[in-house]
Amino acid sequence: MPDTSVNSEIPLDAIDLALLSHLQTDAAQSNLALAEAVHVSPPTCLRRVKRLHEAGLIERQVAILSADRLGPLLGHGLTALAEVTLDRQDAQTLDAFEAHAVADAAVQQCYRVSPGPDFCLVLVMADMPAYHAVAQRLFTAHAQVRNVRVFFSVKRAKFETTLPIPLNLNR
Repeated sequence: MPDTSVNSEIPLDAIDLALLSHLQTDAAQSNLALAEAVHVSPPTCLRRVKRLHEAGLIERQVAILSADRLGPLLGHGLTALAEVTLDRQDAQTLDAFEAHAVADAAVQQCYRVSPGPDFCLVLVMADMPAYHAVAQRLFTAHAQVRNVRVFFSVKRAKFETTLPIPLNLNR
């Protein structure tokens, strides 16, 4: 979890934007290769990347696994998107459900949305019995859940983790 107390309002220049763009595409590249790609010295590159981490602009560096290939081997063959509406929308109720949802390992993504449902969740489970257990934990056992609509994925056409980054500062 990123440190939200850090001021992420740091000034960004074209080199910072290029670093962010390159890192979100391949964070495993060496500092030397990254420095060459953005045309700075390796020490400058390392210092700038550290600054971007400290500012919270880079939350973490991870390996993105192939769900299509690895999922069936591990028994994660079912993806569902759930719209959840609560009985009340006060801050305490919304915060409580959000904390409950994000603590569940089946929840891969959790969005508070408006208008419409209160939350959209992306769930990954082994199969339909596993989904039933998740539904019991997240929706049935939670007294504030009024309505749930679930859509089961039959094909993932696109999955992207990169954010669009302008390579110039003329936004």
